[in-house]
Amino acid sequence: MDWYVNVLQNYVGFSGRARRKEYWMFFLFNLMAGVMLGILENMLGIPLVLSIIYSLGTLLPSLALSFRRLHDTGRSAWWLLIGLIPIIGGIILLVFSCQDSDPYDNHYGPNPKQFG
Repeated sequence: MDWYVNVLQNYVGFSGRARRKEYWMFFLFNLMAGVMLGILENMLGIPLVLSIIYSLGTLLPSLALSFRRLHDTGRSAWWLLIGLIPIIGGIILLVFSCQDSDPYDNHYGPNPKQFG
């Protein structure tokens, strides 16, 4: 849960690097929260208002985390635009997200694995 809260607290941190574990743990908790909200809205018979509010609230932290994750693999955040290409763009971003960190410091900052 700390991974999720740390990303939300660093919601405007577009510089630096984010480890693979931080990225995927946030993704997991974000997915679980979205599914639980969807189930709750379905059970109560209310429209998707809560899901939309939650999605808008986590948009900026998710975007910042994606920037930092690409930086960790040595890529510019401009690579996120490749996701606009249907199917292939999403697959490429998935591969980039799964890759390990640059083992050394890069021009986006020091290796986050050195700090724990």
